[in-house]
Amino acid sequence: MVKRKRTTLLAAVVASTVVTAAVGVAVAHAAAVGCAVRYAIPSEWQGGFNADVTITNLGDPVSSWRLTWSYASGQRVTQAWNATVTQDGAQVTAVNASYNGSIGTNGTASFGFNGSWNGSNPVPTSFALNGVTCTGSVNPGPTPTVTTPGPIPDWPPVGPLCDSSDVIEIGRYWIPNNQWGATGATGNQCIWSRGGPGNPLSWRTSYNWSGDPSSVKSYAAAILGWHWGWRRSNTGLPVQLAENRSVDTHWLFNVTSNGDSRMNVAYDMWFHPMANPGADDQPTDELMIWLYRSNASPAGTRQGTVTIAGTTWEVWRGHVGSWNVYSYVRTTNTTSATLDLRDFTNDVVSRGWMSSSKYLTSVQAGPEIFTGEGEVDTTSYSATVR
Repeated sequence: MVKRKRTTLLAAVVASTVVTAAVGVAVAHAAAVGCAVRYAIPSEWQGGFNADVTITNLGDPVSSWRLTWSYASGQRVTQAWNATVTQDGAQVTAVNASYNGSIGTNGTASFGFNGSWNGSNPVPTSFALNGVTCTGSVNPGPTPTVTTPGPIPDWPPVGPLCDSSDVIEIGRYWIPNNQWGATGATGNQCIWSRGGPGNPLSWRTSYNWSGDPSSVKSYAAAILGWHWGWRRSNTGLPVQLAENRSVDTHWLFNVTSNGDSRMNVAYDMWFHPMANPGADDQPTDELMIWLYRSNASPAGTRQGTVTIAGTTWEVWRGHVGSWNVYSYVRTTNTTSATLDLRDFTNDVVSRGWMSSSKYLTSVQAGPEIFTGEGEVDTTSYSATVR
């Protein structure tokens, strides 16, 4: 994971709100997005209330849903049914149950809960479905244009770059010497290009870190696409998952460890609800694919195993910062992989954890270091959106 950033008491009350206006995020051939939400309070008593919520999907069908809203007066959800409802401060998140995740166009899904209040119990005024604000109508809107800077010349120096601000620029990729978690740690990391045209790409990372063994210190990855902004052109990203596009990748690398290291070598993919995120638009989901690991485990909890591309993977699910994180960890280490990353995104969607309306905005690949000393030498790497 990287950045890497009423007052009147009634015996029975019926209070409701229906959000009625429009949302749209689209690219050519992208799914239309739109929704309306009815939030009703059929009963209320001193310090408590009962709420019924109905989601109407006004856009293209969704296979799973995640509804969010905020309370303005300190209300708390205490018990829910037909959805898993969690609360962090004022922010509430409701996720579909296993049996009601699919909502067709103009279809509905409903859930309910009990809650507590103190002083007042106003109805929420805004809801978001799968990261998109519900306003009561649907409008795909114009095709967005991805904001990219002017051409940046390649800069693949041969010598090692050891400052945290150093960057290798080559072809469609850029490799920052990303030391995002090094505050309070001791050590260093260097990167350097091994030459070549940039497709395939080859580079080397050396590291020597000590400190908290449970926290990541650095992730020097080849970045294709977004990373809190756009930098290189012709990446093929973003792409909406509903388009079912292949992301073909090939990776050959060697791992050298001097003593015990806590690290992994992994892909890291980022997802947004919009097609053209800017530098301040946080992702909603992160997907990691661990090819190699040493004494390290992903965020969250293990959900089971799955076979993808003829290989068994542990499946982990958690939450980091403001986004969900899903990790696929190879049960046996490898230093060579040829994969279609679409197989992994499709698995996440099929589990109902992420909507196919989301956009894949970034594909990254590199070593994620917790502690230890060693080197990861990538002899050949490429990632291409088909």
